Amino acid sequence: MFRHILVPTDGSGLSTKIVNQAVGFAKDAGAKITFYFAKPDCPVAFYAGMDTIDPLTLESLANMTEQQAEQILAACEKLARDAGVTCARASTVSDSPYRGIIDAAASNGCDLIFMASHGRHGLNALLLGSETSKVLAHATIPVLVSR
Repeated sequence: MFRHILVPTDGSGLSTKIVNQAVGFAKDAGAKITFYFAKPDCPVAFYAGMDTIDPLTLESLANMTEQQAEQILAACEKLARDAGVTCARASTVSDSPYRGIIDAAASNGCDLIFMASHGRHGLNALLLGSETSKVLAHATIPVLVSR
């Protein structure tokens, strides 16, 4: 039924569990996976209280984020390839992860988003809201939510 699955990941323990579930699901369905990582954006407002902004600091943060995305997506890719599942990777800078997830699904021609039921806990979840809930509310393709 599904041919191309987008699997958002942040490298957390729960996310790794979901990646394993998605790989098994894709293998059973004969589907391809695109693993997606939303790289955080460093908004200018973050630096508003600083007198000077060192451009090397911004470049260093961008490089660290890129390395993090590479490590996380490479680990996902290895799990899929070891299981014999065809896969690809995608990542974009996004100040709104749910929007990045939906856009990645569309631009990669995915027909299902397979994601965790939750990510952040406690006060962070209250302040930031649930990315899964936002994906569910705004996606135009099916979303499979797993725990």
